[in-house]
Amino acid sequence: MAIALCGHKVGPGEALFVIAGPDVIESEEMVLRHARRVRETCERLQLPFAFKCSYDKANRTSLKSFRGPGLTEGLRILAKVKREVGVPILTDVHDLSHVAPAAEVADIIQVPAFLCRQTDLVVAVAKTGRGVNLKKGQFVSPMDMVHQAKKAFDSGNTDVLVTERGASFGYRNLVVDMRAFAIMREAGLSVCFDATHSVQLPSAGDGETAGERQYVSLLARAAAAAGIDALFTEVHENPDQALCDGPCSLTFDGWEKTLRDVLAIRSALK
Repeated sequence: MAIALCGHKVGPGEALFVIAGPDVIESEEMVLRHARRVRETCERLQLPFAFKCSYDKANRTSLKSFRGPGLTEGLRILAKVKREVGVPILTDVHDLSHVAPAAEVADIIQVPAFLCRQTDLVVAVAKTGRGVNLKKGQFVSPMDMVHQAKKAFDSGNTDVLVTERGASFGYRNLVVDMRAFAIMREAGLSVCFDATHSVQLPSAGDGETAGERQYVSLLARAAAAAGIDALFTEVHENPDQALCDGPCSLTFDGWEKTLRDVLAIRSALK
């Protein structure tokens, strides 16, 4: 079943929907630059997209970790990006009190993986009428995500994307079960693959999350072959200097190459 995100149909037989951007707002100028580059690439490849960036990373490993500018300033920046660059916005919420303000700016509201079973949060996000990106928790099976999506459906919102982002595999490691895409699709869900968070090594970097960027494209190609409706990737102009999730983020050149590989695989499957 196709859903609608940012005015585009997303689902089997539809164009690949792209979610991309830096993990967190580092500055107003930085976000504007990144949004322009994301738009340029997606327009060149003729792909529907949403620009993703967080105003507050509430689940960082350490108190010392950079979280972003916070709700008020962050949403002001995202509203400016939306207005000046002309891109649809996806951002995540970690608290019920953030849902209504975020809905004034965001076209898609994301429920973080750690919070995907928080009923009140899922219901509140669904009731905004915005698109919903429901991240699959590292501790949740693909079969169980059907129940989480149903919370949004039963709250009156059918435009729900479910995003695979890896499952906990022992300590400080994640693994992607490619069967998850088929299981969730067969249940009638539109599915996305978060290729960058799936290569995280949680808390493995001495007080911060590490990652294996070199495997992002490999996993994205495999997910494309398994069948996805959307691709989520974090992209940064200088990942080694990123203030959050740099080890998992792609450069713009690497991101575009990954997109082209995924599109070639989807074309071959047709």
